[in-house]
Amino acid sequence: MEYKILGKQNDIALIITDKVVIKDTQSALDMIASAQYKANCDKLIIYKSCVVDEFFILSTGIAGEILQKFINYRKKVAIVGDYSKYTSKPLKDFIYESNNGNSIYFLSSLDEAVLKLDNAEWI
Repeated sequence: MEYKILGKQNDIALIITDKVVIKDTQSALDMIASAQYKANCDKLIIYKSCVVDEFFILSTGIAGEILQKFINYRKKVAIVGDYSKYTSKPLKDFIYESNNGNSIYFLSSLDEAVLKLDNAEWI
């Protein structure tokens, strides 16, 4: 896994990999720790393809468990990808609420993710 540093303050780490790196809470914690240690960033961007598919089935509870780790460790994360194929109303509502929050974002482009994280305030 590699990191590309982005943002106005050079405080956003883009996770560069072609593997699924977020599979469960432990893999999320490993990624958080690695990004902090190697890139010294509290804001992360990861592509949707690097997140296990079950994450997007809310009934599994995986999304809640994983995203709670980001919040607990005060990391902001943008997951970039195409969400148009999902028809689940609860998932659409979850994405909408997350995007209107201050820590977790589901966005369609890297540019959107950088802009959102650059403007994200710490509470």
